[in-house]
Amino acid sequence: MILRSDIEAASARLQQQGPQGFLRATPLWRLPGATLGVAAAEVWLKLEHLQVSGSFKARGMLNRLLAQPIPASGVIVASGGNAGIATAAAARALGVPCEVFVPEVSPEAKRQKLRELGAQVQVVGATYAEAFEACMARQQVSGALITHAYDQPEVVAGAGTLAREIEAEAGLPDSVLVSVGGGGLIGGMAAWFEQRARVVALEPEGAPTLFRAREAGQPVDVAVSGIAADSLGARRIGAIGWQVTQAQVGQALLLGDDAIAKARKTLWSEFKLAVEPAAALGLAALQSGAYVPAPGEKVCLVLCGANFDPATLA
Repeated sequence: MILRSDIEAASARLQQQGPQGFLRATPLWRLPGATLGVAAAEVWLKLEHLQVSGSFKARGMLNRLLAQPIPASGVIVASGGNAGIATAAAARALGVPCEVFVPEVSPEAKRQKLRELGAQVQVVGATYAEAFEACMARQQVSGALITHAYDQPEVVAGAGTLAREIEAEAGLPDSVLVSVGGGGLIGGMAAWFEQRARVVALEPEGAPTLFRAREAGQPVDVAVSGIAADSLGARRIGAIGWQVTQAQVGQALLLGDDAIAKARKTLWSEFKLAVEPAAALGLAALQSGAYVPAPGEKVCLVLCGANFDPATLA
């Protein structure tokens, strides 16, 4: 189980050992709920998509690299894109080689960003699971440090520093709406808040790893498809995310692609916030009525990433 003490340790490590300027304390906007169609609530937007590598993944990937010895062969990771970009950026900042395995569903914009960061990019398989299997086989040969996209203690604790940052800046929200892929982000955030704030899990209908695990009583494989599959396309909820959410998360909601696309367009047209589909689930939950805040509720939406092809905003 990830504890608040693990997140405190991750925060200290990132501040003391991390390359200067690699991580940002991302902005937290407070908006009247009426601007987002929930007049009785106060809505906070955590602009984590403005992180240096374009997503929250920078926190966990750097924490993993700082916490472990890195061999001469460098680091290796399988990723739909964001974890790979964050790992490649951290590896470049630390001056070590990086190899990234991505599935065919990963957008070319993310692959190009990986190459720009100096990573060796291997496109393998139709899904993240296939890319991960190929990555593990390669790691056995290269001996590189494996960085998991979402299911390592250092990765989850690093993600939890985002929740710590929200509380340090503005105190406790009443609720936090968090997108779920493999469970690293919600695992870290739920571990930090420890039910002191309500953490709500949000997933696309096409990638319901946590939702189906709850139905089955254990992690299960799911088919992955839909608008956010490149970022929230894990086939199974991670062991750490599953453990933490079982203890700390009471509500899990599914959202359709149309609602996600609408929310993403709203964020751009109304606030000029350009995010990937995975980052729009919080607003989609509010706009669709899947999550209805209580009067006066302080709701925090985590805009978790912005690595996408800008043409998809059209």
